[in-house]
Amino acid sequence: MDVDTLILGAGAAGMMCAARAPGSSLVIDHARAPGEKIRISGGGRCNFTNMYASPENFLSQNPHFCKSALSRYTQWDFIALVDQHKIAWHEKTLGQLFCDTSAKEIIAMLRAEMTRAGAALWLQTSLKDLSHDGTHFQATLEKEGARRTVAARHLVLATGGKSIPKMGATGLAYDIAEQFGHALTPTRAGLVPFTFPEGRFAALSGLSVPVRASAGGTEFEENLLFTHRGLSGPAMLQVSSYWQEGAPISINLDPAGTLLEAMRAQRTQSGRHQLNTELGRHLPARLVPVLEAELNLTLTSKLADQSDAALTDLTQGLRHWHLTPGGTEGYRTAEVTMGGVDTDGLSSKTMESRHQPGLFIIGEAADVTGWLGGYNFQWAWSSGVAAAGAIAARI
Repeated sequence: MDVDTLILGAGAAGMMCAARAPGSSLVIDHARAPGEKIRISGGGRCNFTNMYASPENFLSQNPHFCKSALSRYTQWDFIALVDQHKIAWHEKTLGQLFCDTSAKEIIAMLRAEMTRAGAALWLQTSLKDLSHDGTHFQATLEKEGARRTVAARHLVLATGGKSIPKMGATGLAYDIAEQFGHALTPTRAGLVPFTFPEGRFAALSGLSVPVRASAGGTEFEENLLFTHRGLSGPAMLQVSSYWQEGAPISINLDPAGTLLEAMRAQRTQSGRHQLNTELGRHLPARLVPVLEAELNLTLTSKLADQSDAALTDLTQGLRHWHLTPGGTEGYRTAEVTMGGVDTDGLSSKTMESRHQPGLFIIGEAADVTGWLGGYNFQWAWSSGVAAAGAIAARI
């Protein structure tokens, strides 16, 4: 069987590329259904892009690499496609856009676009062998126990990274990239919860508080969620991408910067009350005793007995809570894989390999990782379109 383009991976990037690539395209995936990560994303409503997506929201050893693809297929282009398919959507927070009804609408939209483009989809299909004969990629595929050989002028790697292995994620794209001469940057779990030993925050499990968190010199102001295993929530997931093992993270429990003045006012009005009681007006009550132990505070004295200096010290402590995680939950729950195929070996305009003509590496497989909030989907759309455009120029 001969095709113009063989696309490995029926996820966001792979389907987007198939929807735009001309000629005959075949998309294969080992899963039972396409777009499984799309289906579960955003609590089932798919945070499909972000209104503020820009190169500054992405991490890579080459921070300039993502600029070309992102500028040529923007969030507004994808929003227009969503609108064209009459999918209702809303902004939740910080520019994050979600389907009103279901993430399945995005999958259906991509499938419809693939059908319009004439792309075929083979599910529950695995790659058994791959080579290049000088003119075509030769792939041996297995589907329902039967093997077939497919010859393709173009090969697109869109199998993602190692995140969420229970959904079948593997390092297949990395293995194939290395086969064709590509270098890899170190990979690790990104957008992932932190773990702490001995159930340090188990008593606070389920509690969420607004914070400003920082790691590696980058800070985010979002919510922190305490879990049985450690710390999660948007703020923690964001800083996890900047965190290095063994380093501390910093948490500011007074992100609005109003606590000191509020406590001074309360000292005048409610000075007879204990300090922990009054602090509990600003922080969740069950968090206060934990902070007393964590920050070595004494909060049982009367608020009236606290000097300005003492209240300033208290506030500073709450604004600079330094914690060193034991680690992260790893690929098991990570939303993305940091690192991947070194972008030095790819064209930023087309996503084509500099080592093997006709080979394209898109989406999460490449060393480009976005923030939490729809950015990684936008990279999938943009990089998929970039590859499809380059394929179109050849057909």
